[in-house]
Parts: sequence; structure tokens; C-alpha cells
Amino acid sequence: MIAALFAEDPSGQQSPPFFLNPLFLVVLVVLYVVLVVLPSGRRQRKEQQALLAGLKRGAKVLTSGGIIGTVVGVKDGDDEIVIRSEDTKLRVKRNTVVQVIGSDESEAAK
Repeated sequence: MIAALFAEDPSGQQSPPFFLNPLFLVVLVVLYVVLVVLPSGRRQRKEQQALLAGLKRGAKVLTSGGIIGTVVGVKDGDDEIVIRSEDTKLRVKRNTVVQVIGSDESEAAK
């Protein structure tokens, strides 16, 4: 009778707490991915596309290879840009630019 009052299993075996259930853990991981990981990935992709679309002559950029240079040539629709670093001109893929540091006013005026 006491077992019925406390809703215990009469065989004496206790079920594990619901948060240790493997299905609950899988649902929790899926929920985390949907609510946290996917939106941040979309936001980063949009920010990177806006950065690349806003590249123009005279912008100081940092590439993923660690090269800091000034954009010398940009063509819309082309996926390569030309940057100048010290006395060297380099052609790099547009998507290697990770950060725009500032702008070089003398280069933009040319």
C-alpha cells in the first residue's frame, strides 16, 4: 500500500532520472545546435559577405594568411583582388580577406 502511495515500482527497481535518459540527451544536443550553432553560423556568413562586398580600392585588409596590404584593384563579379604590401603586389582570392583594418587615403585617391 505504501508503494502505491509513493508510486514506486513494487519490484524494487528504480528508473533513472529523466535527464539521464539517452533520448533526452539527444534532444538536448539537437536543441542546442538549432538554437545556438546554426544562427551564429548564418550571422558570421552574412557579415563575411557584407565585408567582401564592401571592399574597395584603398582599403587596408588582413588576409587569412596573415598578409596585411592595401587593396589596389577590385572588380565586381571577379573573385580575385590585387593588394599591395610594401613593394609587392599580390593577387589573392577575395574570400581570403578576414578583416578590413582601415583605409589608405593616398591609395584611394589614385
